[in-house]
Amino acid sequence: QVQLVQSGGGLVQAGGSLRLSCAPSREAFDRYTVAWFRQIPGKEREFVAAISRSGIRTYYEHFVKGRFTISRDNAKNTVDLEMKWLQPEDTAVYYCAAQLRADYGLEDVRRRDPYDLWGQGTQVTVSS
Repeated sequence: QVQLVQSGGGLVQAGGSLRLSCAPSREAFDRYTVAWFRQIPGKEREFVAAISRSGIRTYYEHFVKGRFTISRDNAKNTVDLEMKWLQPEDTAVYYCAAQLRADYGLEDVRRRDPYDLWGQGTQVTVSS
């Protein structure tokens, strides 16, 4: 069973930056569309960003556009989420997710159901 292993995250002041990384325990990652979601306690898990298998197409939720960047290095088998200009409302547990399907636009990649694999979650805390 393939598992997604996350790294990065932590505590940062408002306006600061953090990077999250996601990698599969085995298997080539370039077969997967990969996304990041986040969950605030008491709220539903929400979509943050996604990237196509080739890395050509990226998708962002409106509240992170211009601040977060999703990227992948298929040679290194990793997908990263670079987060800049972090705000206290970005505080959440962040999850990477992967699915073997191709991407079919923003409304498609925002859905949680198609994602087969999920990382363990990483806490991101932004202090004011």
